[in-house]
Amino acid sequence: MKILALIPARGGSKRLPGKNIRQLGGRPLLTWSVDAARGLDSICDLLVSTDDAQIAAAATAAGALVPWLRPPELATDTATSVDVCLHALDWYEREHGAVDGVLLLQPTTPYRRRSTLLRGLQLFESQGRHAVVGVAPAAVHPQWCMRVNGLQMRPYLSGEGLSQRSQDLPPAYAVCGAFYLVAPDELRQRGSFFPPDAVPLVIDDPVECIDIDTAMDWRLAEACLADFSALATEN
Repeated sequence: MKILALIPARGGSKRLPGKNIRQLGGRPLLTWSVDAARGLDSICDLLVSTDDAQIAAAATAAGALVPWLRPPELATDTATSVDVCLHALDWYEREHGAVDGVLLLQPTTPYRRRSTLLRGLQLFESQGRHAVVGVAPAAVHPQWCMRVNGLQMRPYLSGEGLSQRSQDLPPAYAVCGAFYLVAPDELRQRGSFFPPDAVPLVIDDPVECIDIDTAMDWRLAEACLADFSALATEN
């Protein structure tokens, strides 16, 4: 199996400037994702797509492939992860041949474990190489969510969820940014990491799913650093 791991790392973060190379635990944020995936047998290359020379230098120093700087039209607020991945995938397959899957590793989710990556890769292989998406237990059950219209609120979903104890509700899961793996044909045809036959990779540890987008998220990641480091040595 030949998997291209791809880390998209734009330089223009507004809510947390410079976050992709900001130091977390003594190393740039994006290098956490590089280190987690480096050396896994199924991964043929680990490519960082960026528009920023400083990010490119940090990624290269961490051992990632940075063959170019991303074109300006793919470095805007409106450019999607799919657009960025297709650009990198098309280039890579022209230069290095076809791959079986594209593994998207968001640099803002630094605490994924290598054991989780291995589980996801094995699931992709065993389930027909279509798509695997990381999911985690939902922080708030959808039956407890509300629609708010002015001074009125109504249950977001119909049913009796609001009158039930949380432990009596059926399990609910939310997409976790730690793992997206999709076959190139699926990505090109559907323009999505979520084709109908996507297989869930359940990630129970909430620390693995921390997604850094704001200053509050960063403080949470720093607070969890010691706990993750301790757990990582066990895996």
